[in-house]
Amino acid sequence: MSSCNSDSSCNSCGSQSSCDADEKRKHTQEMLTARLSKIKYKIMVMSGKGGVGKSTVSVSLASALHSLGFSVGILDADIHGPNIPKMFGMTQKGVQTNENGLVPFEAVEGLKVMSVGFLVRDDDDAVIWRAPVKHGMIEQFMSEVEWGDLDFLIIDLPPGTGDEPLSVAHTIGKGHVDGCVVVTTPQEVALLDSRKSITFARKLDIPVFGIVENMSGLVCPHCGETVDLFKSGGGEKAAGEMDVNFLGRVPIDPMVVVQGDSGKPYVLEVTDTPTAAAFKSIAENILSQTIKAEK
Repeated sequence: MSSCNSDSSCNSCGSQSSCDADEKRKHTQEMLTARLSKIKYKIMVMSGKGGVGKSTVSVSLASALHSLGFSVGILDADIHGPNIPKMFGMTQKGVQTNENGLVPFEAVEGLKVMSVGFLVRDDDDAVIWRAPVKHGMIEQFMSEVEWGDLDFLIIDLPPGTGDEPLSVAHTIGKGHVDGCVVVTTPQEVALLDSRKSITFARKLDIPVFGIVENMSGLVCPHCGETVDLFKSGGGEKAAGEMDVNFLGRVPIDPMVVVQGDSGKPYVLEVTDTPTAAAFKSIAENILSQTIKAEK
């Protein structure tokens, strides 16, 4: 498939030491193109700041799409906070490989996961890498992971608009990210940073599916009334001001934390709560946008 006549990754090739930099770069791009061609939709999940529940939304979106019958992969690109394996109850260390490259682990059948979290020996170890090393890891994950045929690849980005989101966008290539989801909470400081994420996406020509307002009120389990702990409505207002879709509010449910800590994703375990309904509605909204974009 490539100019070096190898259809395997560079790291598993016995001749890699004899290849020059241009040859390796060309082969990596060919591998990347081949991998991505098997994935129907690539979606980035972003947030302007940490602590807004971005990874929880990523896991919940992937789980909701899986529950709707789609094959899903989730790439944990949050290098300094790779929490996705923990949320799925995955304790594997190291990576699986075959002649074609890196093989993702399955959280459940039809839902695959790849994360830097599998590479650190101890969960308490800090990942202390400079930008070039982080870019190299992201490029390797994008070009060498053998996802196979997927309907959706959810890419959980680190917060902010720095090196890692830029590396993912540039590695996939202009026009090949199908869209991004921006996660915020109702507080004004979070909303301010969410606007920056939207500006970032637009500068890179990445379609914005919309804003999710996470932790938006607490639904009383006794009377059904919503208590606005951190205000609410800011996400919808920001969406209107930035001219993007408002995907919905996700109310606080303590069971989201309990399920995440126990490694049993909330959306796969709970179906009859306002929070579960919100995650499902957001997934269906994004699904409708991807289908509409194809027409």
